[in-house]
Amino acid sequence: MNDVILSRIAEALTWTGRYVERADATSRILDAYLHRLLEDPWREEDVACRSLYAILGVDAGAQRVDMQQVLDQLAFDARSTCSIEGALGAARLNARSAREAVSSEMWECLNSTWHALADQRMTARRTGPYAYLELVRRRAALFFGLADSTMSRDDSWRFVVLGRSLERVDMTVRLLSVRVLDAAHAPDWPTLLSASGADEAYARVYGGFGDTARVAEFLIMDREFPRSVLHALTTAEECLAALGRPRQDPARRPIGRMRTRLEYLDSTALEDVLPSLLRELQTSCMASAEAVTERFFPYQGPVEWAQEGA
Repeated sequence: MNDVILSRIAEALTWTGRYVERADATSRILDAYLHRLLEDPWREEDVACRSLYAILGVDAGAQRVDMQQVLDQLAFDARSTCSIEGALGAARLNARSAREAVSSEMWECLNSTWHALADQRMTARRTGPYAYLELVRRRAALFFGLADSTMSRDDSWRFVVLGRSLERVDMTVRLLSVRVLDAAHAPDWPTLLSASGADEAYARVYGGFGDTARVAEFLIMDREFPRSVLHALTTAEECLAALGRPRQDPARRPIGRMRTRLEYLDSTALEDVLPSLLRELQTSCMASAEAVTERFFPYQGPVEWAQEGA
């Protein structure tokens, strides 16, 4: 029975990290696209909206799409964990299921954020979604900051960070995949940087804002930027190693293999291998997540607070 309880707590913590990171990343993506539309009123709104849907794996359908429809589906839909509100609601339920493992401040952060969303949503419909999206980003940063400052560096903390890291790789790869693999709906490089929260960090490294494929190199291979793929893979592998997983473990092996490949990849060859590399990254993260589930959450029966999907 104790193993079942521990498995349920581990799963709840992992998905709490994933859902908060998903809400944060989705907020950044929406905010970047909204600002780009304001700065360039001649940009085709339907194309921009379809790009957003492509990033998050949502079928846009055949009808014309506008930004209000996107916001209703990707920000305000509490029934779908693909949306900001749905992801934060799922994170709150998971954290409540693991109250003995998360700190009171972390729980209060998620709980107060969830209750503040309704008022912010009403305001967003009248004056625009910017305050709503800013609230989500600030509270996500606060939540992970509280995790780092109020949790012991034990297995509970590692599961939260592991979930965040796997989700971060997935969201960054989704952004780059739309830019590289779907030219019809591709965002430009500055929008992609802004959507990743990387515009200022990139400018400090390269002395200007991104308008070249060097952006992909930064978001994938930079060792210092915490939202880069390499940094997130390294963090995920460290968590799995500390959880006692050997190098050949099915959860750690695909993460370690991709991390090693990025460590020694010649940056001049990145552009040629980028499409296949992005597919491999996504496949490896999925394989690792499935192996984590099989190894650490081996109980039977559904878990209502951690449902995935629309």
